[in-house]
Amino acid sequence: MRLVLLGPPGAGKGTQASAIIKKYNIPHISTGDIFRANIKKGTELGKKAKAYMDKGQLVPDELVVSIVKDRLLEDDCKDGFLLDGFPRTVKQAEALDEELTKMELKLDHVINIDVESDELIKRAVGRRICKNCGATYHIEFNPPKKEEECDVCGGELYQRDDDTEKTVANRIEVYLKETKPLVDYYTKKGIIFSVDGKQAIEDVFKDIVKSLE
Repeated sequence: MRLVLLGPPGAGKGTQASAIIKKYNIPHISTGDIFRANIKKGTELGKKAKAYMDKGQLVPDELVVSIVKDRLLEDDCKDGFLLDGFPRTVKQAEALDEELTKMELKLDHVINIDVESDELIKRAVGRRICKNCGATYHIEFNPPKKEEECDVCGGELYQRDDDTEKTVANRIEVYLKETKPLVDYYTKKGIIFSVDGKQAIEDVFKDIVKSLE
């Protein structure tokens, strides 16, 4: 099964991605992870990507597509994959289609986790992360047993600098601006479905599985 996962920041993509790859036994391909792996290995693509990232610039589409293409050619992708964080624009989606066609493959489904902006802001602003082990909590939806203390290791919890209302609202606005055309693109192809991300985690997953099967 060849899938793309879309959804704004805070929609719960990471949680759903973990459940999807476990159920369908396919690799989770995140562009961020691929960049980090290539940079760590010191590959030619990694060096090129690092040069842009070090300057705080966006990695050009051609380079992103090359890196994703290389990853899709690896053995573990032969029975499918879940792409997360790519494509981000229609231009990237077209380039992905082109590469898949060359490989005699095509996407099966695009999953869009839909959550309203107000809900996303509430989720992000209430998020707390453990300084020590990285465990994630939410002051309303998933609070720690002791205030500001991690249940797992007892570490101190903190709020990320970019989890303020203003920053989150800005991230969502950028995402919606970039991704709305992408949703339209895949709608025309007839392979996208949306699930209501406001539901409980298990219910969101049930809806995804139902739509895939």
